[in-house]
Amino acid sequence: MRWWKILGLAAFAGVAATGVVIARAERRRRAYTPEEIRERLRIRHAEAVTGAGTETVSAAEPPRTGDQPPR
Repeated sequence: MRWWKILGLAAFAGVAATGVVIARAERRRRAYTPEEIRERLRIRHAEAVTGAGTETVSAAEPPRTGDQPPR
């Protein structure tokens, strides 16, 4: 019966280790260079100045998602 506990702990450790590896890989994929960050900030600033990509939502009506029918 004791070997089931050891097997369970080993499986738990394996799952945790796999999660750590996946998280590290994702961080590396999402790492941006300073030039990429500057470019993205410039684009966002230009959109904010021109008003592109903004929507006004009234305070009385919650924002709708694609799954919900209009009220």
